[in-house]
Amino acid sequence: MHYLPASEDDVKRMLAVVGVPDVEALLAAVPREVQLKGSLPLPPALSESEVRDRFGARATKNTVASCYPCFLGAGAYDHYGPAAVDAILSRSEFYTSYTPYQPELAQGTLQTIFEFQTMMADLTGMDASNASLYDGASAAAEAALMASRLHKGRRVLVARSLHPAYRAVLRTYLQYLDLAVEEVAFGADGRVDLEAYAKAADGACVFLVGQPNFFGVVEDLKAIAAAPAGHKPLLAAVVAEALSLAALEPPGRCGADLCAGEARSFGLPLGFGGPYLGFLTAKREYMRQLPGRICGQTVDADGRRGFVLTLTTREQHIRREKATSNICTNQGLCMLAATVYLALLGRRGLSELAVHNLSKAEYLKKALAARGVETLFGAPTFNEFAVCVKGAAGAGARLFQKQLLGGYALGRDYPDLAEGYLLCATERVTKSACDRLAEALGDLS
Repeated sequence: MHYLPASEDDVKRMLAVVGVPDVEALLAAVPREVQLKGSLPLPPALSESEVRDRFGARATKNTVASCYPCFLGAGAYDHYGPAAVDAILSRSEFYTSYTPYQPELAQGTLQTIFEFQTMMADLTGMDASNASLYDGASAAAEAALMASRLHKGRRVLVARSLHPAYRAVLRTYLQYLDLAVEEVAFGADGRVDLEAYAKAADGACVFLVGQPNFFGVVEDLKAIAAAPAGHKPLLAAVVAEALSLAALEPPGRCGADLCAGEARSFGLPLGFGGPYLGFLTAKREYMRQLPGRICGQTVDADGRRGFVLTLTTREQHIRREKATSNICTNQGLCMLAATVYLALLGRRGLSELAVHNLSKAEYLKKALAARGVETLFGAPTFNEFAVCVKGAAGAGARLFQKQLLGGYALGRDYPDLAEGYLLCATERVTKSACDRLAEALGDLS
């Protein structure tokens, strides 16, 4: 959409309608000492073509994941988005619809929500899904709030190996509530320290653990679920890389009660930090405490298939004290993109893509090992893993000089892992790029 400024005649007509002589009169309530004196220090006006050229020149100074091979993950993963996703997403009937308040007029949107919920419940091995939350971090925090309503205990346990940003958002959500946040250490293999967890579990309402965790390590959810005795907290698996759900055993089949996470990998671009797409799934007995919206399937008076909002337990619909959340969005457009993406790939295609990512990361591991770069943890990983690199804090800048987008220096969030360097390999990087990275990191080490 282009910006079309009002003409002088337009301005005069608008001022006449509101009953003021000039634009300055609209600012009468603003103290004169804080009003701008004179013109803004702006350069002379440019023509449309000159503006486009200037912005184009500025844009070429950006380096994005499509410019160089990208080995940076840490919660934002570089996956290919099929052209069909944007083509369907940009259709006017999808692009303009947002909130399905009138189900008889929003059957397409409601069906899409229903399909998204069905797919996410299937991928996570749970009975019910919402649609949906802002991002993975807020979804994890909502899972903690949900658990506090379901389970006794005023302590929230969180794995120290969970994404640092997720842990920060969790603390922000809970800082003024009667809920204490405690972290559980990870062991030498990068997985949750089961002994430490068992000692801390009594009296906690939930334990949030990344799957895979921030180091790309695949947690043993079955062992975690079996670890504590007595009063067990609910187990919430938190997924930052949704593609892993197509390769790993679903959390719901491993003893998890809730599964929260980030679905941006399903058809949404990296986009310089957004938009993202949170999700939250649960077992059937916990469904009524899910925040956000839940769409259900029904039949009308004539027996025709239809869709309705089955649960909308938020402040707009029920008494405030009974609301499960104040979230007012269903992330409609992002949810639609994920639904289209999953439908395009299908069960088989998504599984093949996950295996492709896993094999690409394993190839990179071997290439690095051949150059003397050792992995930091010994447990299995998905498409992301940590290695030991001397001077890891500056490795990214040095790799960039070699036209490689490197990994994430773990010392930023884990001072005890100052030489830890987190790398990711998706389907977007080639084997030759992996070889180049291994050579470059081998030289740095």
